[in-house]
Amino acid sequence: MTRDIDITLGVDVDEFDRVIAAMQPTGFEPLTVDAREFALKTKVLPLMDRQSGIRIDLIFSFSLYEQEAISRARTVRIADADVNYASVEDLIIHKMVAGRPRDLEDVRGILVRNTLIDRPYILKWLKEFVPVVGKDLPSEFEELSNP
Repeated sequence: MTRDIDITLGVDVDEFDRVIAAMQPTGFEPLTVDAREFALKTKVLPLMDRQSGIRIDLIFSFSLYEQEAISRARTVRIADADVNYASVEDLIIHKMVAGRPRDLEDVRGILVRNTLIDRPYILKWLKEFVPVVGKDLPSEFEELSNP
């Protein structure tokens, strides 16, 4: 279980003011001194509810991949709200791109529990991210898939 909630917004950082305005009534506050500048550089707006300690990372997104990932999300009804969750394949892609040791361990665990995954979809997008992260993500994924 991660210690934060990542929310992909489906809008670019040019919607920063609208996003900040929407978050104000929730009690979540930016974690950075210059939240706008941080979001412009990283495409992420980290927020924290000081009372509960819950952290949310709002991810500004606009790429073709992010649009496709949003369209593939699975909707789950929780209480009286619909919550969209990333597909297993997109969760794997996100964790492979992040590439931290914990993320790679998470991918191993996901693969053990989910044998029916869309490997061509995962490999397609991992290939697209090779120039961005400078690593051979498809090969790393194959290594994790075949321990």
